[in-house]
Amino acid sequence: MAAAVSQNVALPDPRRWWALGALVASMLTLGFDLTILNVALPTMAAQLEASTDQLQWIVDAYIVVFAALMLPAGLLGDRFGRRRMLVAGLAVFLAGSLAGALTDTPGMVVAARSVMGLGAALVIPLGLSVLPSMFGEEERGKAVAAVTASMAAGMPLGPLVGGLLLDHYWWGSIFLINLPMAALGIAACLFLLPESRDPASPRVDVLSTAYSALGLGCLVFGIIEGPGRGWTSGWVLGAFALAALLLAALVARERHAVRPMLDLALLGRRVFLFNTLAATLGTFVFSGLLFLLPTYLQEIGGHDAFGTGLRLLPMMGGLIVAARASTPLVRWLGPRPVIAGGLVVLCFAALLGSRTEPGDGYGFTALWLTIAGLGFAFAMVPAMDAALGGIDADEAGSGSGLLMTLRQVGGAIGIALLGSLVADTYAARLDTTGLPAPAAESARESLSGAHAVAERLDLPALAAAADSAYLDGMSVVLVVCGAAALVTAAVAALFLPNPRRADEGDDAGSVTDSPSVMVPAKTDGGQ
Repeated sequence: MAAAVSQNVALPDPRRWWALGALVASMLTLGFDLTILNVALPTMAAQLEASTDQLQWIVDAYIVVFAALMLPAGLLGDRFGRRRMLVAGLAVFLAGSLAGALTDTPGMVVAARSVMGLGAALVIPLGLSVLPSMFGEEERGKAVAAVTASMAAGMPLGPLVGGLLLDHYWWGSIFLINLPMAALGIAACLFLLPESRDPASPRVDVLSTAYSALGLGCLVFGIIEGPGRGWTSGWVLGAFALAALLLAALVARERHAVRPMLDLALLGRRVFLFNTLAATLGTFVFSGLLFLLPTYLQEIGGHDAFGTGLRLLPMMGGLIVAARASTPLVRWLGPRPVIAGGLVVLCFAALLGSRTEPGDGYGFTALWLTIAGLGFAFAMVPAMDAALGGIDADEAGSGSGLLMTLRQVGGAIGIALLGSLVADTYAARLDTTGLPAPAAESARESLSGAHAVAERLDLPALAAAADSAYLDGMSVVLVVCGAAALVTAAVAALFLPNPRRADEGDDAGSVTDSPSVMVPAKTDGGQ
C-alpha cells in the first residue's frame, strides 16, 4: 500500500532551482531595463541629436506597449502554453535589444524599444505563472519572492550598470547587456521548465487589445507632441479626441464582456479604487522624476553617467528603507495613515526640490531625493498591499493585472506629461535672441543642444541661461507633483478604510508580508 502511494506522488524536479535561477536572471534584466535607459538619455540626446520629445518616446514606447499588451499576453500563455510563450517573449526581447544597440536614429530606437516592450509583456506575467508547475505549496512562496525581489533589485541597479557601461562604451551597450541574460533565460525555459496551460482561460479579445494599445498610444502622442506642435494644433487635439473615443470603447466593451480582460468592476470598490489611485500617482511621479533627473545631474551637475547612477541611489535607498518599514507601521496604525502620510512626505520632498538653484551642491539634491524615496515607498507599498488584500482570492489574478496595468499607464503618462511640461517651460524661458535660426532651434529643443551650441559659438552665457531655464521647468514639474501628491493624500485620508491588521490575528498580517501582492499578473493561470 505504501509503495502504491509513493508511486502516485510526483517527486520534485531537481532542476527546478536551476530554472528559478535563470528566471531570476531574466527578471533582474527586465527590472534594471526599466531604469537603465534614464542615465543614457543625455548621451543619446547628444550623440543621436534627439530632442526632448524624441527622448520621451524612447522611454515611453516600452511602457506603452508593455501596459497595453501585458494582460492579453498572459492569456496567450494560458491557452497555448506558458513555456512556449515565455520563450517567445524572451526571444522578442532579445531581438529588440539587439536592434536597439545597432540603430543610429531616434526613430529606430523608439521602434526597438516597442519590440522590447512586447517581449516584456510576455515575460513578466508568464515568468510568474510558470512557478506553480515547478514548486509545491511549501516552496512556492520562496520562489515567488525570489522572482519579484529580482525585479525590485534591478531598479536601483539600472542606473549604476548603465552608467558603468556608458563610461566605457557607446550608448548602445545598455541594450547589448540584455542579450546574454535573455539567451540564458531561453535556454533554461527550453531545457528546464515544464509546459503548462489553462485551456479554460478567456480568449484574447483582439478588439479590446487594439482599443487599449491605440487609445493609450494616442493619449501619449498628444501629451508628448503638445509642446512642439502646439496644444491647439489639429494633430494634438485629434489625438486626444481619438484617445477618448478608443478608451471609452474599451471601457464599454469590457464592462459588457462575460469574462473581461480588465475587470473594471473592481474600480467600483472603494478599497481597490483609492489604493490603486495612490499607487498610480506614486508611479506617475517616480517615472517622471527618473526621466528628468539624469539630465539635471549630467548636464547641469557635470557628472558622468556612472556618477549620475550613484547620485540617484539616495532615492532608491529611501525607497528600500521605507518599503521594509511600512509593514510594521501598517500593522500598528492601519494602511490609511501610512499611505496618506507617505503622500504628504512626497509632497514635501517635491516642494523642497522645487527650490533647487543652479549653484546648489549635490547635498541638497541628495536630501530631497532621499525624502522622496521614503514618501514613494510609504505610499505605494501599503497601497498595493491594501488594494489586493481587499479583494477575494479568486479575483487576485484580475486584480493584480488591473493594478499593474494602471500603474504602468501612470508611469507612461508621468513621463509624457512631466517631460512635456519641463520642455514647454524650458523653451519658453530660454532667450535665444541674436542666435542664427538653426542654432536657436537646436538650443530650444533640449538642454544638451543648448550646451552644444554654446560650446560651438563660445557663448557661456547661453549655457548658463539654458541651465536656469531647465531648472525653472524642473521646479514647475516638482510643484505639480507636490500638489498632486497632496490632493491624493487628502483623498486617501478621507475615503480609504483603515482595517487594523494587528487586531485581526496572524492571518491578516499575511497580506502585507506576501510577496505575491507585488506580482504584476496572475500566478494561478486563472483570470
